[in-house]
Amino acid sequence: MGIHTHGKTFWDCAGHDPKLGNFFNEGMASDARLVSSVLIDKCKGSFEGLDSLVDVGGGTGTVGKAIAHAFPHLNCTVLDLPHVVAGLKDSGNLKYVGGDMFEDVPVADAVLLKWILHDWNDDECMKILKRCKEAISKQCKGVMIKKKVMIVDMVVMDNEKANEENSKSLETQLFLDMLMMVVLTGRERREEEWAKLFCEAGFSDYKIIPILGLRSLIEVYP
Repeated sequence: MGIHTHGKTFWDCAGHDPKLGNFFNEGMASDARLVSSVLIDKCKGSFEGLDSLVDVGGGTGTVGKAIAHAFPHLNCTVLDLPHVVAGLKDSGNLKYVGGDMFEDVPVADAVLLKWILHDWNDDECMKILKRCKEAISKQCKGVMIKKKVMIVDMVVMDNEKANEENSKSLETQLFLDMLMMVVLTGRERREEEWAKLFCEAGFSDYKIIPILGLRSLIEVYP
């Protein structure tokens, strides 16, 4: 809708309209507070053994700050577009990097993608995932660390398996799927669609941890 109506993408509009950009960043920060609390409380094991992590598209650093505080040994980097992180100050084991996830992702043991991939179509997701795989593959070899990409996103339920209890959840997932297709270029995905993306991006395995309501934590391994 944004491209057809205004001649530019939502991201272009947000980058040139400070009010829209701030509104979007504040909304994402609110969601991030919930997600970070669940990740830290329920998924401590996912951070064990890691020395570094990059939060790709991490906005103003709500999740990055929470993870850095909860795991002081972990060097956390928040990557987002230069205008998003402009003026934000590094602190302790947290730093900010302005850049483009389609071009380069800082080297780390793990890369976090929180509610990022559903914004993009399959070809765009492939580019992002390949940059993430390069980032965790460049980290020093020979160290016994389970490198991974950590994705917080929806895994749409199988319509045939949805019973009366979770039919409302499926309905909400499908409404969000339509929203992604109308406003952006992305969509929500079923497990088989995620698996196809991971395989084509060169990853060897994945694990889905359904602990975030409509969304799950998906760990993807090189």
